[in-house]
Amino acid sequence: MKFYCYLIGVIFFIISCKKENSKSITPNIVWLVAEDQSPEFFPMYGNPTVELPYLTSLSNDGIVYTNAYSPVPVCAPARSALITGLYPSTLGTHNMRTYNAYKKENEPSIGIPSYSPPVPKGVKMFPQYLRSKGYYTTNNQKEDYNFKKTDGVWDESSSKAHWRNRKSNQPFFAVFNFGITHESQIWRQGDQPLLVDPEKIPVPPIFPNNIKVRKDLAVNYSNLIRLDKKIGEIIEQLKSDGLYENTIIFFYGDHGGPFPRYKRALYETGIKVPLIIKFAKQENAGTRNDDLISFIDYAPSVLSLAEIKPPSVMQGKAQFGYYKAKEKSDFIFATSDRYDEQVDRLRALRYKKFKYIRNFNTNISNAIPVSYREQMPMMQNLNQLWEAKKLEAHVALWFKTPKPLEELYSLEHDPYELKNLANKVEFQDTLNFLRDRMDQWIAETQDLGEIPEKELINKWFPKGKPSVLSALTNKNDAGKISLNHSDKNATIVWKKTQDSIWYIYSKPLDDSVSIQAKAVRIGYNDSPITTLD
Repeated sequence: MKFYCYLIGVIFFIISCKKENSKSITPNIVWLVAEDQSPEFFPMYGNPTVELPYLTSLSNDGIVYTNAYSPVPVCAPARSALITGLYPSTLGTHNMRTYNAYKKENEPSIGIPSYSPPVPKGVKMFPQYLRSKGYYTTNNQKEDYNFKKTDGVWDESSSKAHWRNRKSNQPFFAVFNFGITHESQIWRQGDQPLLVDPEKIPVPPIFPNNIKVRKDLAVNYSNLIRLDKKIGEIIEQLKSDGLYENTIIFFYGDHGGPFPRYKRALYETGIKVPLIIKFAKQENAGTRNDDLISFIDYAPSVLSLAEIKPPSVMQGKAQFGYYKAKEKSDFIFATSDRYDEQVDRLRALRYKKFKYIRNFNTNISNAIPVSYREQMPMMQNLNQLWEAKKLEAHVALWFKTPKPLEELYSLEHDPYELKNLANKVEFQDTLNFLRDRMDQWIAETQDLGEIPEKELINKWFPKGKPSVLSALTNKNDAGKISLNHSDKNATIVWKKTQDSIWYIYSKPLDDSVSIQAKAVRIGYNDSPITTLD
């Protein structure tokens, strides 16, 4: 009897250890980010125009999300949401673009400098939480967060950044951005061989069906084939390293497609994105999920997967993982403000099968003349046909003024949002409900789009420059150096004097090594560097 009791105890101990070890395994997470793409161009969303073997395989191993959204239909504001878990209109990053690392003047034609908005208290770039837990965090290569990044977030952020540079068995969070599908590639790849027949591709009903339109569409499909090969390289690397099975992989687009009325538009074509997530051990492989997911949910979801409690300042929900939210989202909110040199404020709301859009300046056409977009052959063709009054009525809607003050669409019956129901008597209850919900959201999130951009800049930078964080204080106790800063919203980072990589300060440092330390915070100039020899 004693032997059996002993045997049962041993078995129970072994099972307990296995469970404990299983829980303690920290997942590797990879983001594969395609620029400027809508779901409708991909085979896993029902379009058979091109074969994308690697992405199709990933969708077979993962979950295809059918209602994933960007909160802004352009890259830099969208990326600010991804990296913080907050709406750009709350952060002050809602305009395209605010911080420009390459141009000090930014938009001189309208008097907008390059500036990094001082975001609300407690807001940090979420990879630093992963790094504090021991993750190796890499970004390859695009940043473009619409604010100046803080040191200490990435172990690597460059064209050479890769999980293979980490310590042995160190968990990693790795981002790979693919620019081959960017809007600019429509004209930059225009002279390259087409990988699809322009005569055999579907033309969305929002475009005229002509040679120039088909050519640009064919270039995009060709770029998707090129994208698939690049993504395949990463997947094959994961497999060759023996990491694919237990790595969580996100594939998504950073906003809608690269074309007019896609990018920079609050219609589904501009804010709806492809999203595939392959979980560890291919959990729920080959399924589809209709939940509403916004970019503000990505940061808390990744932290939750790593068993890190998402900070309360984040406006998004953890969609999965240890801290998964109990309730699903009922609404998707999206914003539109300044695009380069053109300003036009709009707000949008998705609820069930309906879409509500509010236009704050009805005298401006949706087809605002953004000079960057004007380089696209399709855009030039649309302009010519509009001026010649040769556009079909449903295509011409995008150009017309005045715009309606409010737009309401049934996405189930009108997926390209061409039939405005806002004036239909039978939809007034729905219209009133969504109008009120939009007003509530604007107030709840302290939507900064209501304030003119120059007024915001003057408020944030009364002396014309960002505030400078004060110097650190330090204390040496028995050979251990403790660092402190008066601003609890700042992050303390440190590095060895001879090194270039900054680390997040979390515990006292050994005084036997010469170190440098400083405080950092988004929208503020770093504190003076403290050198401790």
